[in-house]
Amino acid sequence: MPTALLIIDVQHALCTGPQAVAEPQRVIASINRLSQQARAAHVPVIVVQHENTGDLEHGSEGWQLAQGLETVPQDAMLRKRGSDAFHQTDLQSMLKMRHISHLVVCGMQTEFCVESTVRRALALGYPVTLAADGHTTTGNGVLAPAQIVAHHNKTLSSLGAYGVRATVTASQDISF
Repeated sequence: MPTALLIIDVQHALCTGPQAVAEPQRVIASINRLSQQARAAHVPVIVVQHENTGDLEHGSEGWQLAQGLETVPQDAMLRKRGSDAFHQTDLQSMLKMRHISHLVVCGMQTEFCVESTVRRALALGYPVTLAADGHTTTGNGVLAPAQIVAHHNKTLSSLGAYGVRATVTASQDISF
């Protein structure tokens, strides 16, 4: 099944400061392991960057990719303004052009951009492998980051109404 690796919002503003996601360097290491494997297998890597006014304004320091995230010139870059990486972007056409029928997803802000993108991918008919240790978020005053990640790993892997499924797999167990 032709696969692409989708790296969502691993950006400077999300990895630094008082609102930084939990364990950004551990998650970035997992993402780098995945992207190295994907590139070695000639699997497309698509790097998504969120932008809005404020900390993630296009071109700002916060908008830049996080320190330590490894990219190469062959990676496809995609800018987005909504939490869903398909919303008003060229992602769907990028996938169709490459004949992609499966996505491996990782990135930042589990309950926002990662979840929204996974749900949309499923709704569009793409089976998804979510890297269990390849996404993270911040606490929300009700749940700690690890609880949010665990909740979304369980919830997304339980969705069955789309005809395709999301599987949640540790990054070291994902092969391309």
